[in-house]
Amino acid sequence: MTEQADPLKLDSMLCFAVYAAEHAFTRFYKPRLDALGLTYPQYLVFLVLWEKDGLTVKALGEKLFLDSGTITPLIKRLEARDLVRRQRDDEDERQVRIFLTAEGRALRTKALTVPLAAGKALGGEPGAEHALREGLRQLRERLDAAL
Repeated sequence: MTEQADPLKLDSMLCFAVYAAEHAFTRFYKPRLDALGLTYPQYLVFLVLWEKDGLTVKALGEKLFLDSGTITPLIKRLEARDLVRRQRDDEDERQVRIFLTAEGRALRTKALTVPLAAGKALGGEPGAEHALREGLRQLRERLDAAL
């Protein structure tokens, strides 16, 4: 068996390439998110809420692929910092909606530096980021379908 044909060679593993890229993203984002006082999962919550405020905890978790055991403590920490507020749904009290506070909305302006820095680090080639994101989305969907 040649070195390149070995399916168990680390450098031939797609999963390792994705894993290593995820670690590079974490190292890149950490100082930028630290400056905002956010963890990466908290940042993701804000990205969703800045797009559509007032989602239910369930809808927010589904959008981020997080279960309620993960998302609920995360939301509680943001609420303790007065960045979001939780409110029972008027029509279905079993549902809890998450709303941005004024401070949570204001954080958006500061956060604009993060994707701009990421775009610059990725080379800023028009379309390249979109193609990579689309390929990763397709990869996730194929892996989910194979479960």
